[in-house]
Amino acid sequence: MATTVYDPPALAPGTLRVYPLGGLGEVGRNMTVFEYEGKLLIVDCGVLFPEEHQPGVDLILPDFTPIRGRLNDIVGIVLTHGHEDHIGAVPYLLKLKNDIPLIGSGLTLALLEAKLKEHRVKSYTMTVKEGQHEKVGPFDLEFVAVNHSIPDALAVSIKTPAGNVLVTGDFKMDQLPLDGRLTDLRAFGRLGEEGVDLFLVDSTNADVPGFTPLERSIGPVLDQVIAKAPRRVIVASFSSHVHRVQQVIDAAAANGRRVAFLGRSMVRNMTIAENLGYLTVPDGVLIDYKKARDIPDDRIVYMSTGSQGEPMAVLSRMANLDHEIEPGPGDTVILASSLIPGNENAVYRVIDGLTKLGANVVHKGNAKVHVSGHAAAGELLYCYNILKPKNVLPVHGEYRHLMANAKLAQDTGIPAERTILGENGTVIDLKDGVATVVGQLDIGFVYVDGSTVGEITDADLKDRRILGEEGFISVIVVVDATTGRIITGPEIHARGFAEADKVFDDVKPKIAAALAEAAGSGVRDSHALSQVVRRTIGRWVNQRLRRRPMIVPLVIEA
Repeated sequence: MATTVYDPPALAPGTLRVYPLGGLGEVGRNMTVFEYEGKLLIVDCGVLFPEEHQPGVDLILPDFTPIRGRLNDIVGIVLTHGHEDHIGAVPYLLKLKNDIPLIGSGLTLALLEAKLKEHRVKSYTMTVKEGQHEKVGPFDLEFVAVNHSIPDALAVSIKTPAGNVLVTGDFKMDQLPLDGRLTDLRAFGRLGEEGVDLFLVDSTNADVPGFTPLERSIGPVLDQVIAKAPRRVIVASFSSHVHRVQQVIDAAAANGRRVAFLGRSMVRNMTIAENLGYLTVPDGVLIDYKKARDIPDDRIVYMSTGSQGEPMAVLSRMANLDHEIEPGPGDTVILASSLIPGNENAVYRVIDGLTKLGANVVHKGNAKVHVSGHAAAGELLYCYNILKPKNVLPVHGEYRHLMANAKLAQDTGIPAERTILGENGTVIDLKDGVATVVGQLDIGFVYVDGSTVGEITDADLKDRRILGEEGFISVIVVVDATTGRIITGPEIHARGFAEADKVFDDVKPKIAAALAEAAGSGVRDSHALSQVVRRTIGRWVNQRLRRRPMIVPLVIEA
């Protein structure tokens, strides 16, 4: 069903307005705007990674259109944690206005500042930690420790006279976390006693029953796989998954192996994590990958990027023999991450490619080498019962995840009319403990394509898909400007067709006849004649070859 776009009314005094610009109906580009008394607070500003039907696109950003004219009203951007789908779009927003304060934990801001440096963007930051209270414009903020697959993740409580909001960010409730930092349910309980008027809660695993397994259950499996590996071990993970990298380093050290980081983001992020004390590396374990080639194959572990099958990441290039490290028989490759929806085909292609090269590929499907960083249904039920929120807005997930999360909320007694199934651009007003949908903004995709931001349209992507899947035909015809008679051509060239160009000899008389008929009707405009050529060859190719290629006709008047 198509989204009905309608403008919200003017914001009434004493009302808090909430509208997500990304992260609903998708796993990525999380960004939510809170508005009170003319001021805006943004929570998270992330990117979405492209799928196969978006060829050539590097990143997808939230649509900043609703706030583009109100940059001076933004009092801060709160960042819940350092994953790309929560911080990756910050440089693009700061290029519009670079002095918006960035608020987050130590590791989150360190990872972001390294990214901003690459973009040559200067930033203004405020480092916060769990238990801290800050007044930012009209918003009273309190930060709460939550456990996730990256250290230093925070939930944020946002208090205004209009009501209290709790945003979980990405979280789970691992009871034996590797860093000892639990999701602070005592703080959740206190906030629940104070009253949570609107709960924005992570939905990614809402359709997974029970509880997310313990992170520490992965360590022994990695240790076992590395101990049995006869040659090189290559582990692929997210470049920000500090806990997983720590487990790999520990398992490598225990088995007398050294570790080399592969991939620019992996090297950068782990250097930051080690410098800040979030990653502990025993002396002599890390080695530069260029020197790692001198070490015996059974004494090295490579820690790389590319667990999602990204074409330019290290693991994909290895699978395509486009990297100096070429996997082969006896090598072990471990994919230590989950599958982000939409990436499945790319990941399985990489697995197949590595298997064909003779490597033993260990992944979540055949060994317990990854656990999720997101709360499953059982954990979410605990949260609803502890907080007893008046209104719920499930966020961060595809529609089925949002729906499953809404059902969990209703199972705990939250009325269906207080459980909002929104989408990007849904405008919600909160006043007197009641959250009401009051508008739907027209929100689109903003594509980053090389150095181009936002210029690529869905029509351009459609053209790219046609070029990639259906092929390309150019037709050049020279006609007499006065009579419309063909002087030269039609000359036809095709790309992406199995057939040779001579197959088009059959359609040339049809093009000539169609042009003659048009000329006989007095048509002389070269654009109109080009459309005659396009229709004629398009109809023939569709009937004869069952294809719908991109057709570029060129009619030249002489």
